[in-house]
Amino acid sequence: MMKEFNLETAVERAWECCSGVCWQGATTRQTHVCKEEQHRQRAAGRRSQARNGITLRVSGQKNREACHHMAFNAKNQCSTAVSRFKRLAALIAAVFLLVPASNAAEKLTVGATPVPHAEILEFVKPRLAKQGVSLEIKVFTDYVQPNLQVAQKNLDANYFQHAPYLSEFNRGRGTRLVAVVGVHIEPFGAYSKKISRMGDLPVGATVVVPNDATNGGRALLLLAAHKVIELKDAANITATLRDIAVNPKKLKFRELEAATLPRVIDQVDLALINTNYALDAKLNPTVDALIIEGAESPYVNILVARPDNANSDAMKKLAEALTSPETKKFIEERYRGAIVPTF
Repeated sequence: MMKEFNLETAVERAWECCSGVCWQGATTRQTHVCKEEQHRQRAAGRRSQARNGITLRVSGQKNREACHHMAFNAKNQCSTAVSRFKRLAALIAAVFLLVPASNAAEKLTVGATPVPHAEILEFVKPRLAKQGVSLEIKVFTDYVQPNLQVAQKNLDANYFQHAPYLSEFNRGRGTRLVAVVGVHIEPFGAYSKKISRMGDLPVGATVVVPNDATNGGRALLLLAAHKVIELKDAANITATLRDIAVNPKKLKFRELEAATLPRVIDQVDLALINTNYALDAKLNPTVDALIIEGAESPYVNILVARPDNANSDAMKKLAEALTSPETKKFIEERYRGAIVPTF
């Protein structure tokens, strides 16, 4: 970590250093010249001593006066040099004082659900650090708090939701959060511990779906696409249980919070689960799901921010990192089809 720069201390040290060097140099020069002058005067004094005893005393006095004069001049020259150096040191110190501020890392705090969002953010974290962005990841296990925290400016952004959910949240909560960039699709799936294929779903079976409008509608659309039910409007992404027009197997639907669905899978006949929660529960969507969305799904997971920071330099760097070729390769190799990049 860079130590705090103290301008006053730096200038004072420069003063002391320069003063010491200048005064030492001046003293050395004074001593050298004075000694030469003394030797010269002594020689002249010895030659004249026989003729006039006063000559030596006069010469000695002149020698002392000359030495004092030289010392005075040397001191003045040193003081002038130190004064100039002090001004120069202050200017240099002021310039260097600005360097740490200009190189300080920008910080982004981003909320995410554990899998895959937080894992993908951890992957791009080193790249961002090289670009001067410090990324802090806050992990959430629900779909409400990450949006509220961004709206309240406790987080800079979040990465956990798809565009239809964001639109519904903004409408219902009065927030103005915005999408920054689309990253991936998590194909929605239906899971069961009691049957191995959809054709075995019994009459009167208990089926659980997410209780939020967009993911609940998503679950119903998936069931309708596989002829399990029929909806009044097959294109309504916010369909609810009231929009079921035909239910030939008289299925009993229950709505639960999305995060709890993997925990009740043993207690029901069929659970429709978001892929991030399925992965967190060690379910493999490409293997364990009885039915699953295709790549044409409109539910692209997005990076979300506020209007005031969505176009900041740090946010742009994060968006670029999330949609880089390296990140695409990471998603494809790590999740093997359970997560599909959209870029």
